[in-house]
Amino acid sequence: MNVLVTGANGQLGMELRALSCGAADHYIFTCLHEAPGVETVPLDITNKEAVEIICESERVDVIVNCSAYNDVNRAEDDFQMADLINRQGVENLASAAKKTGAVLIHISTDYVFDGRGNTPYRETDEAKPVNSYGATKLSGERAIIASGCKYFIFRTSWMYSNYRKNFLRTMTTLLGKSGNVNVVCDQVGTPTRAKDLAVFLKGLIEKRKLKGNYGLYHFSNEGVASWYDFACAIKKELSLPGTVVPCRTGDFPQKAKRPNYSVLDKSLVKKTFGVEIPHWRDSLHNFYVDLLAY
Repeated sequence: MNVLVTGANGQLGMELRALSCGAADHYIFTCLHEAPGVETVPLDITNKEAVEIICESERVDVIVNCSAYNDVNRAEDDFQMADLINRQGVENLASAAKKTGAVLIHISTDYVFDGRGNTPYRETDEAKPVNSYGATKLSGERAIIASGCKYFIFRTSWMYSNYRKNFLRTMTTLLGKSGNVNVVCDQVGTPTRAKDLAVFLKGLIEKRKLKGNYGLYHFSNEGVASWYDFACAIKKELSLPGTVVPCRTGDFPQKAKRPNYSVLDKSLVKKTFGVEIPHWRDSLHNFYVDLLAY
């Protein structure tokens, strides 16, 4: 099969690149911006014509959309651009998938929820985002559903990898120095290793599990953590000298509001696809094992 990956130079896209080496399927990695050391086909998903041309010319069977405007704070001031990428760009991909018969795999977020719950969110729970980023991602989901294309939407949370800017890399740098690092303890979710999601997605494609069972799913690592818990685990794994100091959200003001609780229920994805999802602490440990081995 021909697999088109958009946003291929981001965290998830880079993990898919690494996993695709030697794959029987043909992967086409696209992004708006190039990255040093990797081959990238230029593609702006907000350009509907360009999306349709590449899907038709490459005879694309599967589109994996890793593109996103995911600067949560900046989206508050730059809603138009966030909406252009997270809604309009996604709508273009869905339209092309519908036209060509391709299957669209789209990555969404736990931030579509308001965080007022206290039990893991199911796919059927009402989405009520509290910030512009979440609102535009939800609009993208709805555009896919309305398009009539064959789709899988996977909401995930707190993604990290050794690529691009993310919480883990930031904490590793800050805690690598002596001194205190303030981290919020009253926002709860689940850290998710990008590689775990990439392995799952590649498995769906490789094992030809993309016929039927279309719809919306949740996929994150197992377990529950606050950002403070996550930072403490990072410190412990690497025996870093810095000190993690818990603080409240109100002590660390940011432009965009975050949900206080955004743990995702993975029952549906596990039952449907027979997948086992590792606990976030195990995945974090394995991340460093792999990193040190490399």
